Amino acid sequence: MPARVTPYLNFGGNAREAMEFYQSIFGGTLHITTFADLRRAQDASQADLVAHSLLKGAAGVMLMGSDTPTPEEYKPNGSFSVALGGDEAHLTEYWDKLAEAGTVTVPFATSAWGALHGQCVDKFGTAWLVNVTANSSA
Repeated sequence: MPARVTPYLNFGGNAREAMEFYQSIFGGTLHITTFADLRRAQDASQADLVAHSLLKGAAGVMLMGSDTPTPEEYKPNGSFSVALGGDEAHLTEYWDKLAEAGTVTVPFATSAWGALHGQCVDKFGTAWLVNVTANSSA
């Protein structure tokens, strides 16, 4: 059985909003478990924070995410990006929604290797690479 790699994103108190945003882009089902659900809230301020979430997008995108229990533990986007590759019809739409209200670091355009390619940091601080090859096998 092949291994599956699924990005696990961390947020500083807005994981629910972020994961619902990603669900609005990728569709599918979103499951959210709070610290209160797991009886792991150390005080009332942690009760509604997301302890774990799983998004199974309609086109195969999977993301997991959670809030850090305390603001001090949150480290904004480290040295990673989430890479998307595949069917242009989906990816162009994904790009538009991820880049909106975010910061485009590499405009979505034809790259030196012939693919449509762009990079952005969305409004939640997650870095994305989107690559659409001519034969859609990114």
